[in-house]
This record gives sequence, C-alpha cells and structure tokens, in this order.
Amino acid sequence: MQTETTTAPAGALRTPVQKTVLMCRPEHFTVTYRINPWMDPDIPTSTATAVEQWETLRAAYTGLGYGVELIDPIEGLNDMTYAANGGFTLDGHAYGARFTYEQRVPEGPAYMRWFADHGFQVHEPQHINEGEGDFLLSNGAILAGHGFRTSLESHDELRSIFDREVVSLRLVDPAFYHLDTAIAILDETNIAYLPSAFDEASQAELARRYPDAIHVAAEDGAVLGLNSFGDGRTMLIAERAVGFGRQLRDRGYETVAVDLSELLLGGGGIKCCTLELRR
Repeated sequence: MQTETTTAPAGALRTPVQKTVLMCRPEHFTVTYRINPWMDPDIPTSTATAVEQWETLRAAYTGLGYGVELIDPIEGLNDMTYAANGGFTLDGHAYGARFTYEQRVPEGPAYMRWFADHGFQVHEPQHINEGEGDFLLSNGAILAGHGFRTSLESHDELRSIFDREVVSLRLVDPAFYHLDTAIAILDETNIAYLPSAFDEASQAELARRYPDAIHVAAEDGAVLGLNSFGDGRTMLIAERAVGFGRQLRDRGYETVAVDLSELLLGGGGIKCCTLELRR
C-alpha cells in the first residue's frame, strides 16, 4: 500500500466526508466459473493472497477513520466478498440485490438479512439489479448503470424507494459490466470515468453533467483503476492505475494505492469490495 500526496491547487483543499462501509472477508474466494471477461477457471487463484490483500484494504479504511462493518462470508459463495453488489443504501433504507447469474443469487437474501439486522428498512427487489455495483450516489442523484447486470426496470424501483433523480447510463463494453468499473465518484460534485464504456447518449449525458470530470485512459481502465473509493479528499485506487493516480494528484486529491490483483482475477477491485452504508 502506497500513499501519495501532492500540493493542492489554490482552493482545492477538501474536507473528508465521514464514511461507513460494509465488507466481506474473502475466506471462500476462488474462481470456478466464468460470469465476466476477467474470470478464467483455468488460472489458479490463492485464497490466502486474496485475504491478505483484502486485509490491507480494510486497514487503509480504518487508517482513514472509516467505520468498517463486516458480513460473515458463506461457504460456496465465491464472489460474496464483492460486497458492493449486495444492495444500495440511502437515508436508512436498503434496496436489496437480485443477481443475474444463479451462482450469486443466494447472496441477495444474505445481504438483505444483514441490512434488516442492522437497522435498515429493507426493500426486496422485484427486478434484476446488482446493488451499488450499478448504483452510485452523486450530487444528490443516483447514477444507475444497465446493459449487463442490472435491468432498466430496477431504475424505476430506485426512484420510487428513494425519491431521488435516477440517471440511467448504458454500459456497452463487457469488460466494464458494472457501473463502478467505469465511473469513480471523486467527491460530492465530480467524477472520473472511461467514456468508451458507455453508449453515445450516456457519454453525452455525463459530459453535460460533469464538464470537469477526469477522463481515464484505457490502460488504467484495463486494471479496474476506476473501481476506486474515497471520502472527497483521499482516493483509494488500484496500485497499477499509475496514470489515474497522477491525474487525481494533479487535481489536489491524495491517493492510496492498494494491490488487489488476486481479487481482480474475479473481476473486482477496491470499490467492488466496498458497500457504503448511509444510515
């Protein structure tokens, strides 16, 4: 784990937002099937390495003063460590996940039980969605991905539950199958994203809403550099996303580089392992 800072431009110093996140230790992580382009069952994985790297991420969060809560991993659910997909929380409500692939379907009820046991008002989904993997809160609105893992119909459920503006964005590149692989929330008003991951209409909408957004290069997207998480001042990013890190520091953000290369074999990174709890 590497922390880098830079001298912020005038007026760019930021106050971090207090964060609380939910995580799931990858005690059963392995790759035995293929449900995204990153996964290859023929490539060996190390559960011990995955746990070690995940613990580094958790330590980085606690070091920044985050609250970190844990859900117990369930044997046989290889991908449960990608907690972001377990639901979406806002204003004390939790919208549960309903997974696309049968291998992950049991995760939905497990996360909904955890939400209910920890004080959230739980809303059981009627439509396919993969939680915060495809739903990102930005400037009071919910950016909502669709095209691979989350249905467009679930966006209507979001609107009815949370009474927020929902901005539908269509993903078109299978390598970026969740919204949080193609967009990083930087602070309350700005984002970074990979334009080529979206259709033309979505690119135009993002350009209109975020004229000062960081456009990330393909090589940083290819290591899931955008699958990052932060508090408005410090961004935790993939260690191999060197160019993106430089872009962030040039904008006055601090960066913490974390190696999650083992979990990348399952198609996930920092944000995939992180579900924000908004009580």
